[in-house]
Amino acid sequence: MTRVLSAVAWPYTNGPRHIGHVAGFGVPSDVFSRFMRMAGHDVLMVSGTDEHGTPILVLADNEGMPARELVDKYNQVIVDDLCGLGLSYDLFTRTTTGNHYAVVQEMFETCRRNGYMVEETTQTAISPSTGRTLPDRYIEGTCPICGYKEARGDQCDNCGNQLDPTDLIDPRSKINGETPEFKDTQHWFLDLPALADALGEWLDQREATGLWRPNVIKFSQNILKEIRPRAMTRDIDWGIPVPGWEDQPSKRLYVWFDAVIGYLSASIEWARRLGEPDKWREWWNDAEAESYYFMGKDNIVFHSQIWPAELLAYNGQGDKGGEPGTFGTLNLPTEVVSSEFLTFGDSQFSTSRGNVIYVGDFLARYGPDALRYYICAAGPETSDAAFTWADFVTRNNSELVAGWGNLVNRTATMVAKNFGEIPAAGALEEVDEQVLATVREGFTTVGGLIEKHRLRAAIAEAMRVVGEVNKYLTVTEPYKMKDQSQRERLATVLHVAAQCVSDCNTLLSPFLPHSANQVHAALGGEGELMPMPRVEQVEELEPDNGAGHVSYSIITGEYSGTPAWESRPVTVGAPVAKPTPIFTKLDPSVVEEELARFGA
Repeated sequence: MTRVLSAVAWPYTNGPRHIGHVAGFGVPSDVFSRFMRMAGHDVLMVSGTDEHGTPILVLADNEGMPARELVDKYNQVIVDDLCGLGLSYDLFTRTTTGNHYAVVQEMFETCRRNGYMVEETTQTAISPSTGRTLPDRYIEGTCPICGYKEARGDQCDNCGNQLDPTDLIDPRSKINGETPEFKDTQHWFLDLPALADALGEWLDQREATGLWRPNVIKFSQNILKEIRPRAMTRDIDWGIPVPGWEDQPSKRLYVWFDAVIGYLSASIEWARRLGEPDKWREWWNDAEAESYYFMGKDNIVFHSQIWPAELLAYNGQGDKGGEPGTFGTLNLPTEVVSSEFLTFGDSQFSTSRGNVIYVGDFLARYGPDALRYYICAAGPETSDAAFTWADFVTRNNSELVAGWGNLVNRTATMVAKNFGEIPAAGALEEVDEQVLATVREGFTTVGGLIEKHRLRAAIAEAMRVVGEVNKYLTVTEPYKMKDQSQRERLATVLHVAAQCVSDCNTLLSPFLPHSANQVHAALGGEGELMPMPRVEQVEELEPDNGAGHVSYSIITGEYSGTPAWESRPVTVGAPVAKPTPIFTKLDPSVVEEELARFGA
């Protein structure tokens, strides 16, 4: 058994999440986490909503409400959507908690004590019309490195280089188009150059494992070439107070610094709520523990440079040395698992441009497993992938319904009609042995692919196995065995089919946990096969630490009942009734309906 930290990117509370978001961070992390639990590992899956930064203030102004009211509103939407999708978090929390404030401030103070936070004078962008600081991402201009005309003030999405707003040629505000003014101000900078050698050595070690996706490791190594100090505070009144600058309430720790620390603070909060306040250390201080970070490609820099640099600075492992603080020596990521973008046809998903399909809307119309299946089978694993309604309907009908759903339905129907329960098997013939062996082999092949984050290949292999079981029923023709002399053979074939369906359900359960429970019940199983997450309202752990909450919603769950990743004998005599379809076949008119809805 290995302890595995599944660290899932933190969705920003500037609105509901769309399906492109969960294709990057949500579904891939949950499939992996569920599989690793089934494989016998001790998994801790954590995340939460990212709630600081100037964009929240800008949106709050636009919606006519305080920032805290805005993040409360969208936190609840996101919590409900991600729980509805079945993401099996041990804890999904938020960055506006007293616990998070305390953890972030401890990280900052130790990094500064070790010499990796340096105070410098810099220029900050100000809106001439409002006098408010403009966030880097709300400033656009021409990239000085590659010439891309829509580079942001923090990063060029074309060449991937980190930028400052002052680097941009012809900078302009995305809010109103005005040219920002720049003024001198004092800020704390993370001394990335003093951590560059340690970062490079860590990345080389990661590359040597051969596990990281090539695009992720190469991008991460390339951005080291232009490394420079990065400001970790901002002139803003919405965020975590800066230790030592309590007399300057207009300065806060920047969201870049605090959000990634959420992986640690969520782990600590989980342990505290469990009543074992030091249990998080088993995933963070034990060098044998593994950690996997899941996100879209636009977040690579934060997880392969900023966060590892913060950890190295806290540990005292950069050029300046130092000693770790009260959290002890913290583990760096084992792997940064980044997906490419799921696009909306030929365009990027964009809330501001109206190119968006919200998770909640999708779940209400088509259910969670239809979306999970599509993301796993056709998602942006190693290259951008285009979502179209036509492709979604085709895959749902021809693969999920006609393949897996058909196998479940025909097997359960024949068992119910002929026996009303799982029958006992007689002597097995070669064709029976072969299909059982094929399904059992799936545990090795499918599991090995999930472990390597190759979900498209993994679900394709699982569906290939499903196809072999469908072929078995076509070859053996149990529906033609109507004579009493064929009764024993009919019982054997249907027992084998039920066993194969049960095992295929296990193979598909990390991908399709909701329907896995339905299939389990259809074959006479009791209880829940795949444990599901739940939303809970919890009390603030540190109500006096400045975060401002009394209580808030979290996602959590009890996953100790997760089944093992292996074949389990079906129970002879388990009652099987005539089934109802597990999956819904979609009418082709759905395509036009959705396109019309989008057009409206």
